[in-house]
Amino acid sequence: MIVLVLLVSQSVFYRRSFFFVTFVTGLCNSCYRLRFFTNVHLYRKIRIKLTMKKINLIIVLGLVSISAFAQDTLTISKNDLLQKVTENNLQIKVAEKSFQSAKADYRQSNALFLPNINVSHTGIATTNPLMAFGSKLNQEILTASDFNPALLNDPDKTQNFATKIEVQQPLINLDGLYGRQAAKAKMDAFQLQTERTKEYLELEVSKAYMQLQLAYKAVKVLEKANTTAQGNLKLVENYFKNGMLQKTDLLNVQVRVNEITNQLQYAKSNVQNASDYLAFLLNEDMAGKTYKPAEALDNSIAIESMNTTISDSRKDIQAMQKSADAYQKMFQSSKFGFLPRLNAFGSYELYDQHVFQTSAKGYLVGAQLSWNIFDGYKNIGKTQKAKADFEKATVETEQYKKQSQLELSKTNRQLLDAENKVNLSQLAFEQSQEAFRIRQNRFTQGLEKTTDLLLSETQMAQKELEHLQAVFEYNFTKQYLQFLTK
Repeated sequence: MIVLVLLVSQSVFYRRSFFFVTFVTGLCNSCYRLRFFTNVHLYRKIRIKLTMKKINLIIVLGLVSISAFAQDTLTISKNDLLQKVTENNLQIKVAEKSFQSAKADYRQSNALFLPNINVSHTGIATTNPLMAFGSKLNQEILTASDFNPALLNDPDKTQNFATKIEVQQPLINLDGLYGRQAAKAKMDAFQLQTERTKEYLELEVSKAYMQLQLAYKAVKVLEKANTTAQGNLKLVENYFKNGMLQKTDLLNVQVRVNEITNQLQYAKSNVQNASDYLAFLLNEDMAGKTYKPAEALDNSIAIESMNTTISDSRKDIQAMQKSADAYQKMFQSSKFGFLPRLNAFGSYELYDQHVFQTSAKGYLVGAQLSWNIFDGYKNIGKTQKAKADFEKATVETEQYKKQSQLELSKTNRQLLDAENKVNLSQLAFEQSQEAFRIRQNRFTQGLEKTTDLLLSETQMAQKELEHLQAVFEYNFTKQYLQFLTK
């Protein structure tokens, strides 16, 4: 008996699958055909099943990929951004830590009113005549025999353990009072600066959000321009095939299509750049993710009357004034450093010759009036420095106010210019649309050159992008003006 093995390879889920057809010599031709066709039919059924499994797997993988892509784009509104930036922004956290540091400095000035309390336990062993006699005296164990000159001059080893509770209470320190007021003014300045930082980050988030809106809008404009360019390309290709146009016309249109494709790629990159900057402001990890604005960029603007003067209630200006107040208090503190200081002190003492024992007790209460008359020109130099710092802070505050007013006036003019730019760019965009429509109709009739059509198409897309940019500049300038007058 001779056995013939037919190997069929199938690479769908397994590297190899084997199918055997056995032919036995000596059988009749009818049996041979019946077995062969039966096995071929079985092979085809297995192949169809494996192919259907492959198709199902591709469909499942495609659905998973679509789902993953949808998860990479996060839709977010402006209100959500403003809330998150207040909670998560690193610059705000740095400002808050600076305020907490200034607050801790202010709390240190509580020592001006609160006592300083120390507790100590000291143990000594001595043969020093004075220390030995004093230790026995403090322990209240001194006897008449201890006055023996021989023992006084050469005492035995004496042990003494002292537990002392000391209290120091400031009473009158005028320089410290002004120093405390300076610390309070500094803390208030940092608090105001933190609030101003939050206002600035709100403005920055609004700007970044509008940039994201503008980037998405630019992508749509360029996609529409790409669709128009592709349509023109097909039309020119048909004309070229029919011999109605030269090859240079076709090449010019192809170059234009490539330019739009390149611009579209840059626009998509700008979307990711704007999204990454928003993630940075929110302190979020956006690896492989992209933000999408919930609100689209509006093509129109809302004209509002704006304030043209700087308010002294602005947080940063108040912070500058508080900083100048702090320097003024430090100057006054240095002047009062020439006056005497009055402080009280007291102690409660426990003595014994054994550790942690209290056989003898005593207390001490007193007050000290101290006056530093001259310390080698140190206080005088300190006062002069404090005065110069105060005058410098006053000048800087005045300079900051005038600089802010200058910036406000400049921004008001920029807002008027931006409004005029929006109106003119909108008119230019409408005119370019009409011009392109006319040229396109004339081109289909063979009355316009290809270069004129391309120029009109390029101008229309450019004017639309310029109009969107003008709207963005106006809206941001208006928000910046509100920030300056807030």
